[in-house]
Amino acid sequence: MTTEVKSIKQSVTKALQDAEEKYGLDTKDIQQRIEESTKSDKDATQEALFYSLNRISMDQSKWTFVAAHFHLTQMYDEAAQNRGYDPAQKYGDLHNLIQVLTDKGIYSTDILTHYSKEEMDQLQNAIDPEKDSFFNYIGLFLLADRYLARDHDRNLFELPQERFMIIAMTLMQNEAPEKRLELVKEAYWALSNLYMTVATPTLSNAGKSYGQLSSCFIDTVDDSLDGIYLNNWDIARLSKDGGGIGIYYGKVRALGSDIKRFKGNSSGIVPWIRLVNDTAVSVDQLGQRQGAVAIYLDAFHKDIMNGFLDLKTNNGDERRKAHDIFTGVSIPDLFMEQLQETDAQGKSIGEWHTFCPHQVKQMMGWKDENGDPLGLEDFYDEKDNKYFTEKYWEAVNHSLLPRKTYRAMDIMARIMVAQLETGTPYMFYRDEVNRQNPNKHKRGIGKTSIYCSNLCTEIAQNMSPTTITKEYQDEEGNIVIVRKPGDFVVCNLSSVNLPNAVRKEVLDRLISIQVRMLDNVIDLNTISVGQAQVTNKKYRAVGLGTFGWHHLLALEKIHWESEEAVEYADKVYEDIAYYTIKASMELAKEKGAYSEFEGSEWQTGVYFDRRDYHSDRWNKLREDVAANGVRNGWLMAVAPNSSTAKIGGSTDGIDPLYAVEFAEEKKNFKFKVTAPDLDHVTYNYYRRARHELDQIWSIRQNAKRQRHIDQAISFNFYVRHDIKAKELLNLHIAAWENNLKTTYYVRSTSQTEIDECEACHS
Repeated sequence: MTTEVKSIKQSVTKALQDAEEKYGLDTKDIQQRIEESTKSDKDATQEALFYSLNRISMDQSKWTFVAAHFHLTQMYDEAAQNRGYDPAQKYGDLHNLIQVLTDKGIYSTDILTHYSKEEMDQLQNAIDPEKDSFFNYIGLFLLADRYLARDHDRNLFELPQERFMIIAMTLMQNEAPEKRLELVKEAYWALSNLYMTVATPTLSNAGKSYGQLSSCFIDTVDDSLDGIYLNNWDIARLSKDGGGIGIYYGKVRALGSDIKRFKGNSSGIVPWIRLVNDTAVSVDQLGQRQGAVAIYLDAFHKDIMNGFLDLKTNNGDERRKAHDIFTGVSIPDLFMEQLQETDAQGKSIGEWHTFCPHQVKQMMGWKDENGDPLGLEDFYDEKDNKYFTEKYWEAVNHSLLPRKTYRAMDIMARIMVAQLETGTPYMFYRDEVNRQNPNKHKRGIGKTSIYCSNLCTEIAQNMSPTTITKEYQDEEGNIVIVRKPGDFVVCNLSSVNLPNAVRKEVLDRLISIQVRMLDNVIDLNTISVGQAQVTNKKYRAVGLGTFGWHHLLALEKIHWESEEAVEYADKVYEDIAYYTIKASMELAKEKGAYSEFEGSEWQTGVYFDRRDYHSDRWNKLREDVAANGVRNGWLMAVAPNSSTAKIGGSTDGIDPLYAVEFAEEKKNFKFKVTAPDLDHVTYNYYRRARHELDQIWSIRQNAKRQRHIDQAISFNFYVRHDIKAKELLNLHIAAWENNLKTTYYVRSTSQTEIDECEACHS
């Protein structure tokens, strides 16, 4: 046996002995096999890795950290070989890494432009390889497989702590030179301790020469051929760069409507949605996965029952299907009220009328202050003034306005059938969203500013269509198209790792740097669609979210189905809201408020009144916000977080655990994954998993959480495949009655695991 091989085997044996001492695991069997083996050094490490993976189980969950150790050993060896340094160092020279990957075109030139070698050497000294021990196996595997920088031949160059440092350096590169290094170190502190994660696009693309940093986008389609095709072009460009898309189609005329006054010529929305479907499939996200697009339609649109709710189902005419997009329904309070109108026998009798938006504008004569026509979709209900309801009944009572009339329950039944088969449509409660919008001042009370949400249902920001104002030939003979930019929503996301940050009491410090990181994404990003870039700078919207809720409950010994969990959600998310608004206020004091702050509910204080924030700390913050502004027009949004929650070593988003133990299949092998921090104590708080829990408790928790979140929350229903229609209906009614803004998938036990958009998994 060579000295080198002997040394490697001794290192493997030592690691196993350390694991035995730290976690109480029995490693003698594998130690003996490695000592007696004549295999090479790499094979010894690989054998220890596979042995560790095979030992992971409910009663020996810590083997995941042993497996992560051996995977790290392999990564250190590979990076050292590719970069030319001794693997015993674990990490090589940071400046050299940046220089090499910049020369190869993997990193952008920005880091070398903004930081000197001396500064990089200082930051290299801040890198702590010991923090690699925080990763469990699946988190490390996902980070290495998807996010660490490799060359064009997929050779590994970057290691985990370097990825965190590169993200920190990228996001802080434009800060004032005298404090920039301290801010980089603070951002690195937040990331390396796994107190937070950045969203997938930022995690993957920060510091690189390609891709963008934002997660999701939302567009409003104008009712014109130009609007439809330009939306498709914009969607293609964003999808190419890795963005998930939400699209509002509620302004597009319905099937059978007139075109240029020729009656019955409109083919409705379905053919156009099929076009979007083909774009999503054809223009994939950075060559990794097909595009991800959600299309929303109003419950009062005439095409809701004429193809839209059946777009993804397996029955009916395939020529009117779009299986690769996702759907969402924008629902007014009035629809939910009509749904519950019954006769003496308890039978639902509430009627619901659907209209073509083009015909409504033609015949109703409603105008805005500029004289432009308005449709039903342009109004919403406040609690005390029912603007939408008034306009809806006015339309119903117009004897010449065409409509299709259904029982409200028949529409809801179609929604629920589609949800149980496909998981969608998502539900978007438009009145509650617009009531709680802090920036409704740009449109006016009672006038809809937010028509739909995004692909993952957590974003709620002002929207309007982009239109072509003129087309002309310039002096050089070029054809110039002038587009008036609408509000094209951009969401910039990152998430707090609840069990780490809450239990270590670092929320104040963490959120201060986290909001700065999010805000800097806005100025650093290069979005290919101009109107998205304009909107991003105009409102400076960010979405600070969370993951690890079930993990936190288990560590705190709180059962999911309990009043304690409901009240704890209220407490935790009020603290998060306070620190987030405070951080944005402090940034506004330093850098200025977002351009539309004047007249907003942040400025008037109505935002704080709506949420009954009247304690001493809130009153002080309210005064500070009025005096200094906030840097960001929207601040909080809770995204689904699947892959990045695993990297953070915790549970997905706000969801209950999938299972206490399950198998994860990766490439050519399969390994077990257990609940985080699983032991004989936490098991009792994990054992009732997703589909076993009473969803009413989840709704009640989310209602407390939603009070503190200015945007929305990715909130799934988990139901059994044999759920009765009445039970699912009651869940939807409970969500609406508890003032939830949106609900995400209805996940039935009969469905295969639904592929989600990676972009929002912050």
